[in-house]
Amino acid sequence: MTSEFFAKEIGYEVLAYGGIVGALADISILSGSVLDILIGIWLLLGKKLKRCFQLQMIVIVTYTLLLTAIDPSLWLHPFGPLTKNVPILVMIYGLYKHECSRLGQVERVRS
Repeated sequence: MTSEFFAKEIGYEVLAYGGIVGALADISILSGSVLDILIGIWLLLGKKLKRCFQLQMIVIVTYTLLLTAIDPSLWLHPFGPLTKNVPILVMIYGLYKHECSRLGQVERVRS
């Protein structure tokens, strides 16, 4: 969302470094922002969270791989635009496992 509404120039700069410019850069920033908003709404709704957590992990890994390919030096950036993804992934995985466990308990009660 930040790339769409608050710091669009930074998003364009990073994408341009990877050769993504013009309409493709516009589409990339907008689609990433929309995806992030939709995931946020999904989390707020609290429905089928296991799938939501899976999607979050896929999106974060995909963003991380793409940004690593575009500019590997982002791993060394002092504000950690990529390194922050490691603990976030661990946290989401923990939530995923908790949700799996919770759903497993619900299924056992039904049996």
